[in-house]
Amino acid sequence: MSTTIAATNRRIHTLDAVRGFALMGIVLVNILPLLQAQNPTPGSPDAWMYYFLNFAVESRFFVIFSFLFGVGFHLFISRAKEKGANSTALFIRRLIVLLAFGFVHKMFHPGEALFIYAIFGFLLMPFYRARAKTNLLVGVILAVLVCATGFKPLLVLPLFILGLAVGQYGVFQNIERFLPVIKKIQGVTFFLSIIGLYVQYLLLPANMELSYMMIVDEGMSESALQKLTYYTIALTSVGLVMATFYTTTLMRLLQNKRLQSLLSPLATYGRMALTNYVGQTVLILGAGYLFDLYGKLGYVQTTLICLGIYVVQIALSSLWLSFFKMGPLEWVWRTFTYMSLSPLRKVRAESK
Repeated sequence: MSTTIAATNRRIHTLDAVRGFALMGIVLVNILPLLQAQNPTPGSPDAWMYYFLNFAVESRFFVIFSFLFGVGFHLFISRAKEKGANSTALFIRRLIVLLAFGFVHKMFHPGEALFIYAIFGFLLMPFYRARAKTNLLVGVILAVLVCATGFKPLLVLPLFILGLAVGQYGVFQNIERFLPVIKKIQGVTFFLSIIGLYVQYLLLPANMELSYMMIVDEGMSESALQKLTYYTIALTSVGLVMATFYTTTLMRLLQNKRLQSLLSPLATYGRMALTNYVGQTVLILGAGYLFDLYGKLGYVQTTLICLGIYVVQIALSSLWLSFFKMGPLEWVWRTFTYMSLSPLRKVRAESK
């Protein structure tokens, strides 16, 4: 019994830590359009930060966050079935609430992900009945096809399906058993990431203005448009590969007890993923309004603000979870999903 509990706790800790890691990367990119960051001057520190974000962050952490939604979908449905509940009805209500969150959040953050997650979540439901091998194959094929188009939003569904397949295989439930496979995937994706980054660098349009928004201009030549298309495809494809490398690396690191303790703030951050994701927008827009930051900051400055957001949110998450079982928005999400008030505050026995 104790072994089962320990395995369950380790699984939750790993999922939360990876989710927290994904959140940290997402805000680095989201803050740029939210605060209308200035385009970097070539050769400046902001330009170097632009390249770092473009080659190490953009289209990487979004992939991890989306993949984990699929894993979470499997865990949610499986637990509901174990309790004898109507898992389909519960998940539909869960998606409807997420859709509402996303609709409101979208008013303030046009590039937010919750709304599209809810929509694709409905398309994910039939795949639960399919076998893990089938979902893995379908997910890989769809991911490759989407990467070939470079249209990142469509990548959400194949990532959901791949996350579902990983959940069906029970990878996070028994990481030790799958470590040999995880190591191989880590090694292969590391090698492919090096090649992919070089290709991405070669395809980076030399005359493209340094900006977080690579927009197709009406006056853009056919040659420039073609280069931008190739670069977008490379960005999306390399992002998928590097996200896999990031995830497998973190999963391996979290198997070490010392590193697990050191990285525990990530798990704390990830346990309140919904609250912290929306909270990032609130903090960014709030700071932008209070200090009149819109259109006045460079990439280095926005990154420093993100570091401050990490500190604030991790500290608040740790404080909140010392008294409560889940984050405030997580509680609202759960309450409307089950249509009953779930106890939020921890009892003394749980706090010890």
